[in-house]
Amino acid sequence: MAIPYELSLGWRYTRAGRSTRRNGFISFISAASILGIALGVAALIIVLSVMNGFQKEVRDRMLGVVSHIEILTPSGGALPDVQGVLQKVRAVPEVVGAAPFVVGQSLLVRGEDMRGVLVRGIEPAREAEVSNVSAGNAEVLQQLKPDSFNVVLGEQLARALGVQRGDTVTLVAPSGTMTPAGVMPRLKQVTVVGTFNSGHYEYDSTLVLLNVSDAARIFHVDGPTGVRLKLKDLNQAPLVAEKISALFDHEYRVSDWTQQNRSWFAAVQVEKRMMFIILTLIVAVAAFNLVSTLVMSVQDKRADIAILRTLGATPRSIMSIFMVQGAAAGIIGTLAGLLLGLLVACNIDVIVPFIEHLLHTHFLPQDVYLISKMPSDPEAGDIVPIVIVSLLLSFVATVYPSWRASRVNPAEALRYE
Repeated sequence: MAIPYELSLGWRYTRAGRSTRRNGFISFISAASILGIALGVAALIIVLSVMNGFQKEVRDRMLGVVSHIEILTPSGGALPDVQGVLQKVRAVPEVVGAAPFVVGQSLLVRGEDMRGVLVRGIEPAREAEVSNVSAGNAEVLQQLKPDSFNVVLGEQLARALGVQRGDTVTLVAPSGTMTPAGVMPRLKQVTVVGTFNSGHYEYDSTLVLLNVSDAARIFHVDGPTGVRLKLKDLNQAPLVAEKISALFDHEYRVSDWTQQNRSWFAAVQVEKRMMFIILTLIVAVAAFNLVSTLVMSVQDKRADIAILRTLGATPRSIMSIFMVQGAAAGIIGTLAGLLLGLLVACNIDVIVPFIEHLLHTHFLPQDVYLISKMPSDPEAGDIVPIVIVSLLLSFVATVYPSWRASRVNPAEALRYE
């Protein structure tokens, strides 16, 4: 099948002029435009992939401590039928683990040091089903026996209070006990039997674990106040939460991890959108450099345009020739940027250490950041829009110069030739 002459000529004009003095500058501007588009696309892919990597890393560490789904009573009191709830939710196909818990705010006191903490009562034997805290700490958690009032503290919290294994600290419950002398706070001395490190500072600095029955006694509740669930696919949490809420006729308050950390994830999404907009401007600048390239190319090819018109080429065909020339530059730049961006994003765990070694520095010091290695997670949902936007900007940039080419008067163009 014969190739349309518009396509053939447009591609020929794209490749022409690299070795001739007359068209060398036009080719240089064209190459600069292609390079600018490639670098802009690559920068977008790399930055968004790194942001996805950070989000995934923090999310995974966060969900190693928090629940995928929590089932609570509307009043915050004890669940009336914990075993019945556990039996029903374990029958849900998406659920891989379930465990009862008690949760409440408290103060942890040691000497003159005082910290606000989140107290979570757990069943040590079932904790591995719903969180990663037990990983490497199974023996420590087994010491959280009923009526022992032993606790396990987050590593950062223990360091802030200066406590070690075997030390005694005091838990102060938020609601006091009424006495003839007035309301007296409920105090309970507990023994520190170990620490855990989840890799997430917020929880390592505020979370206190103890046995579920001991927590129920401290907070004066009749039993577990909720049930924690772990799912096969954490991304299905909102749908599964709605399904479980309907399973109990909306009698309980069912919340998933996206609701519990909504502000953090919303902030990350806003940052991603802003970075996409800002870096797209780089692609836009490079794409609209094609305008100047094509305008100069039209001026250089005025005689060719006039000859084509006298041979019967329509204005539409002339416009198509120069649109092919500009679109080819946009496609080449976009594909080059796509390959470069994916190459860097998929090998950033090798490239960043090499640069750090070369510059004798560390971009993510372990004593400052939770994450010591640059993460990257290229996602098709980010890469496809980048490619589409780059191609659209390139095509839009070709419209005006191509229209100007179609308006060239053959007689005027050939007058001084």
